[in-house]
Parts: sequence; structure tokens; C-alpha cells
Amino acid sequence: MSRYTKKDILRLVEEEDVEFIRLQFTDMYGNLKNVAVTTSQLNKVLNNQCMFDGSSIEGFVPVEESDMYLYPDLDTFEIFPWRPQQGKVARFICDVYCSDGKPFEGDPRYILKKVLQEAKEMGYTFQVGPECEFFLFNLDQDGLPSTTTQEKGTYFDIGPVDYGENARREMVLTLEDLGFEIEASHHEVAPAQHEIDFRYEDGLKTADNIVTFKMAVRTIARRHGMHATFMPKPKSGVNGSGMHINMSLLKDGKNIFNDESKPNGLSDEATQFIAGLMKHIPSMAAITNPLVNSYKRLVPGYGAPVYIAWSKTNRSPLIRIPSSRGENTRVELRSPDSAANPYLALAVCLAAGLEGIKQKLTPPASIDKNIFTMTEEEKKELGITNLPGSLGEALQEYEASDFIKKVLGSHMYENYLKVKQEEWIQYRTQVSAWEVNQYLDRY
Repeated sequence: MSRYTKKDILRLVEEEDVEFIRLQFTDMYGNLKNVAVTTSQLNKVLNNQCMFDGSSIEGFVPVEESDMYLYPDLDTFEIFPWRPQQGKVARFICDVYCSDGKPFEGDPRYILKKVLQEAKEMGYTFQVGPECEFFLFNLDQDGLPSTTTQEKGTYFDIGPVDYGENARREMVLTLEDLGFEIEASHHEVAPAQHEIDFRYEDGLKTADNIVTFKMAVRTIARRHGMHATFMPKPKSGVNGSGMHINMSLLKDGKNIFNDESKPNGLSDEATQFIAGLMKHIPSMAAITNPLVNSYKRLVPGYGAPVYIAWSKTNRSPLIRIPSSRGENTRVELRSPDSAANPYLALAVCLAAGLEGIKQKLTPPASIDKNIFTMTEEEKKELGITNLPGSLGEALQEYEASDFIKKVLGSHMYENYLKVKQEEWIQYRTQVSAWEVNQYLDRY
């Protein structure tokens, strides 16, 4: 059932003295874009008549097909708590449509909605809970982001060691004003690193929440004179930031991953879902870990997964099963990072899991020993393979995957591949300070 009707929106805008409305959508990278209108245009907005130039968004459409429309999802209506209380600012998250009235196939939100519909036709509701990590760094003298911090905080530290405690508290309160249910927040392992966890929701709501979360966190950080970055590995020598994705499937309101009669309390569907993720994770990596920098995080020694395996007990593999069972039984995928487009990341995760169920795939045995301490011979004997080690390797897996092309559709598949290959080429042709320091005086 919908949260709001058009009549509800018109009433709320008048009662709450809303003067500006932002029509938000995401590009293929997952970055929020928007068109802002005054409430004098509200009827036009509600009748799906707001147009924008799609050719100005990378990966959308050419100039010849530039007229595109924003269809607001009324259930995403929110008033920004950080904006003025007189003449308030609200937003809708929108779906992108073509001028012929059809959904735009390159809209990340549409891609996720298609996979969610497939799950619905199988009788499933996709439930997702992300764990979003980020860094809070100082701004430089020009007010620009830096990687500078005087903080030396570690896991679960408190103020005054945790310099970001006040900012994080305001972020939590602001997110609650936006309708989030915040389950926990804390300082993370690295200096200036933080985590805020919000309650699981259905797949589309969670993806919407992730982009809203990042917007709110960055906004509040600025109010405290800091920059919040979701870059996976902004500093060498410390842990990077991930976005672990906790997933379950409901059927008739029941968590079908739970089966107390099975070993470890996991149903056949749960292990099949795991098998699907493990099968496709190499080709999914370019989506779940989309940056050159993402692979600086996925290295041994910093808590991030490197090996394609699963476990019911330990945190060294790619996938683990948290100890909670019953209705809380879930599969945690540990490789994604917050630079990922959440709509695309959740789409490929769900599609991979559903394929595992449809094909009744069987995962290898659970690995309940710390993989980081295993020898190469032990890993080889257990059939443990590695995640892609670079964006270049990930793109090779992506390009060779019919599965990825089917999930994303040809428009997104081809445009995403093109820009990411260009990104990889640009990186490979750079000469870093490390190379100069390492080689200049030796050769």
C-alpha cells in the first residue's frame, strides 16, 4: 500500500510551508542528481510533466533523444530537516522515463525494480540491511576536502578520542527525522572512520535509503567543518570503508532462509542463494566495487574479504552467516563498498541469489577457519579462489558475463563498461609518487 496519495502531498506541502521541491534521481554511478522547482509547479510534478535534458547525464541518452521525464515516487516525499523551517525544502526520488512514456532502460532504479519484480513473481520479498562506513576528514584552508585528521581513534572509541562523535550524533538524529530507524552507530577501526547502521527494509526502500543516507551524512559533516567521504580506501596503511549487505528473502511474511531442521539452521534456499552469489561475484565486482580505489581495500591484512568462500562462523570469507537465527537469519556479503551504485549493486546481488535458487546450486562446504592464516596449498585444496584484484580484472569478468548483461540490460551494460574501461586506462597511464620514489634514483 502506498504511503502517500497526490492529495496527501498537496496537503502536506501547504501545511508544512514547503516552497522548494527537489526531484532527485541517480546517474549510473549512483550519484544523486536533481531538478529543483517551486511549489507553484507541484501539480505539474505530480502529473509527471517535469522534463530534463537526459543528454547532459553521462551514460543516459544522446542529444537526439534528450527530452526525458521525472516521475516522482510519492512514497519518497521527505522534508529536509537541515533546511530553513520557513520556506522548507522537500524532495521526491524519481523514476526516469522517455518521451514515449516508457521507463528509461538505463535508469538504475528501474533496473532494480525489474529484478524485484522477478522475485515477486517467485513469491519472494527481498529484505536488505546495509552497514555503511565512511571517513570524516578536515577541510583545508580553502574549504576543500582533505585526508587530514588529528584523530587517533580506534574501534568503538568515545569522545574526546573520537573527534567525530558530535557530528555522528547529529547525523543519527537527522536521519531519524528523515524516517530512518537507526540501529547503531560507532567509531570504526581506522582513525576518523565511522559506521551508522539502519534497519533493513525491502530492496527498493533500502537503495533509496542509501542514497539519502549519503546525502544527509555529507550535509551534516559540512555543518561541523568536516568532509564525509565514502571513498573505499582514502588512506594507505589503515582499514578501508565497506558496505556489507545483509540479505534475506520473505515468502508469505516468513523468512525462508531459516530452517531449524537443517544444519546451521539454513534452508536449502539460503544455501542456494549463497551458491548463486559465489558463482557470479567475480563478474559482479565491477558493480559492487566500482572504483580503481575499491581494490586497494580488498587486500589481506585490513579486515576486508579477498577470498571467494562462505562461513557460518568467521569473518574472513566473502560471505558469512551472522549468528542470529529464526526470523533474523540472513546472508552477509562483505565485499561491496559504499562507492557502489546501490540500485545496481542490489539488483545484481538479488539476481545472482535468485539464479542460485532457480538452478538449485550447491555451494562448497563452509570454511570455518581463518582463511588469512591458510597456506596457498590449503586454499587450493579447499578450492578457495580470489576476488578480482583490480578494476581491470573485474572488468574482464564483467565483459565476459551474459548474466550481468541480462540483469543490467544492454544500455547500462555497454555504457557502464565503456566509462569504466576508460577509467582503468586513465589509471594505468598515470605515474604515481610511489613509482617515482621507488625507481627514479635506482634506474
